[in-house]
Amino acid sequence: MSAPLQLVDDGMRIDFTVDDVMKYHGPGFPGGVAHAVKVLERALPVLSPDSPAERREITVATAHRGQGVRDTFEAVTRAVTEERFAVDSTLERSDRGSTLERYVFVLTYRGTTVRLEIREGFVTDEFISLGRKADRTETENARLTVLKQEMADRLLAAPADEIYDIIG
Repeated sequence: MSAPLQLVDDGMRIDFTVDDVMKYHGPGFPGGVAHAVKVLERALPVLSPDSPAERREITVATAHRGQGVRDTFEAVTRAVTEERFAVDSTLERSDRGSTLERYVFVLTYRGTTVRLEIREGFVTDEFISLGRKADRTETENARLTVLKQEMADRLLAAPADEIYDIIG
């Protein structure tokens, strides 16, 4: 399981757990929540190595369009409502194939920027194919729900530095 994310808001320390974010997000996209938590676990120590980052100074750009990702960054950094969060399709890495192309995140804090890209093995082709399919059947929706939770479990069980590489 992931350790709490430690940030500060106007000098007051705030810790966010996966459970905290899931309460905000709801049950819909646990895999997206897990991805964003792991991105933050990986990026925050690089962005602010000496102390927890001020949550309201983090800017996020990503190719990922999912609600769980968006809600996690909103809950933890308030980046959505404060217009420091952007979905940017130019970040997509189509050369990595449809399964991995959108798992790209660029976070900036006080002049330091990190770019993170997912490693292979954490997102399945079946998940992407089924998730992007229009007019899913009830059986397919049930299968997708299982795949979402399996992905969340897989991500939360692994250290962030084994899931996301810092590029550049």
